[in-house]
Amino acid sequence: MSLDPSVLEKIKESALKNALLNAVKHDGKADVKAVVSKVLGEIPDARRSAREVVNIVQEIVSQVNSMTIDEQISILKSRWPDLLAEKKVEKEKTLPPLPNAVEGKVRTRFAPNPDFAIHLGNARPALLSYWYAVEYKGRFILRFEDTDPRLKSPYPEAYQRIRDDLKWLGIKWDEEYIQSLRMEIFYDIAKKLIEKGGAYVDTCPEEEFRKLRIKGQACPHRNDPPENNLERFDKMLGGYFSEGEAVLRVKTDLNHPDPSVRDWVAMRIIDTSRNPHPITGDRYIVWPTYNFAAGVDDHLMGITHILRAKEHISNTVKQKYLYDHLGWEYPTTIHFGRLSLENVILSKSKMRKLIQSVEEDPYSDLRFGTIASLRRRGIRQETIHKIVLDVGIKQVDARISMVNMYAINRTIVDPIAKRYMAVEKPVLAVLKLGRDQIEAHIPRSMTQKEVDSIVLRDGDVVAVSQGDFEKYRESGFRLLGLGNFVVKGTTNIDGTSLFVFELVSTSADEAKRMNLPIIQWVKIGDYAKAILLVASGESVEVRELLAERRILNEKADNIVQLYRIGFARVEKVEDSQITLVFSHD
Repeated sequence: MSLDPSVLEKIKESALKNALLNAVKHDGKADVKAVVSKVLGEIPDARRSAREVVNIVQEIVSQVNSMTIDEQISILKSRWPDLLAEKKVEKEKTLPPLPNAVEGKVRTRFAPNPDFAIHLGNARPALLSYWYAVEYKGRFILRFEDTDPRLKSPYPEAYQRIRDDLKWLGIKWDEEYIQSLRMEIFYDIAKKLIEKGGAYVDTCPEEEFRKLRIKGQACPHRNDPPENNLERFDKMLGGYFSEGEAVLRVKTDLNHPDPSVRDWVAMRIIDTSRNPHPITGDRYIVWPTYNFAAGVDDHLMGITHILRAKEHISNTVKQKYLYDHLGWEYPTTIHFGRLSLENVILSKSKMRKLIQSVEEDPYSDLRFGTIASLRRRGIRQETIHKIVLDVGIKQVDARISMVNMYAINRTIVDPIAKRYMAVEKPVLAVLKLGRDQIEAHIPRSMTQKEVDSIVLRDGDVVAVSQGDFEKYRESGFRLLGLGNFVVKGTTNIDGTSLFVFELVSTSADEAKRMNLPIIQWVKIGDYAKAILLVASGESVEVRELLAERRILNEKADNIVQLYRIGFARVEKVEDSQITLVFSHD
């Protein structure tokens, strides 16, 4: 079906407009499918001739993609100036109201175990708890839960690393506690619990108690009078029992459907002469379990709302028995689903094993999903905030792909990242200009507000990437912002064989007509060595590049964009070398 001439003009107009917009948003390269979708949405009559529309769009997209980004924006500015200023307005997502919250009375907490750095899954309860405390003009508490020196032994440096990560996330805490420094408090509460008949010291072998628990039967010590249990507990504290010979149990329902709830362990003996605690050494041998220490501290610290993953539901059940015995009111508790991140390591136990072979800082290992690692990759604080806010307090599990994270991060860094050319496996060539000099214009930002001029003289040497050279040496190409070239054999300079790039023209229009590919380049004598670290699964690739020397003006932690490579975070800058960590394309 042939298209009506008036409809055909509308299609071409829409295709050009949307191809330019799509290209500017995606580093100068428009996507055919995306443009076709826009055209068909704007011109319903074109749907009857979809095949012809696709052909038209393909041709126009090819023309647009052959332009430089400054050329694309120039056309948009001249023909559709309002489109560049348009911004998608989205209603800012907010958290749902906090149940049972009273303004000025809310107290929330984040309670990490300092056995490693925190990761994205940990950032969720930390941010949610902090945001709610701020929203209700309450207080937010940081509490280090470090009462297992044997199985989850704290790392001495992890305390500060967690503090640093929280600060980077924009979290401020009003109070801070370390549970290993509160042992005497836990002992006092344990004794009160025993006095009330809510706990007892069990000296049965563990296997024997397990059999009784499965049958729903009581331990022989369960009904001993409080004074007997207090005496045995004092013996525990005094070192009378060895590790595994005695535990303090909280009385619960022996017929509870979850066997782990039945008379759970509140305190146990840990031989700290063999497993010293990094803060208290071997001073204490009787240590509270997670449920006892967390339950006690939530009450003593006046926590009104607990926000944690649904894997803690059974812990909530256990702790409520403790509260019932002591006559305490349990905080309002919100359980949400797990938040995981694809293609990175989030398991703390796996991280701890892998760091044995890592020489650098293990907390920011690029293979891991720690906050320190994501930050090192160039993921911004705002990206983490948006992910956590979008997921919110839903009970369903959420699995975030790195692709989605990168898409969010790209919208944040694209407007601020300066752009630089860089080449890999450099191929050297002499410029044959047919004139004394020409001037290249290299855009440095998405909005084209900053453009660098580079003067090149006849006989100057440039480097291009080997992959680009081999792919386009026969067809010719356009050097970004400079001109259109063909390869004219080789020449010998000081015993070194170099290719010859002969300038055909500087015309961008001619490059479009000839459908010349645009490749980046670096001027020899005006370059810096760049090391690019690229994380992929459980490995990290080290790539060596030559980049424009201007990149050395960047500072550590800045985000830059390497043309046709992607965004990267500046790790460190030296006299003639820069180290970058790849973020995403």
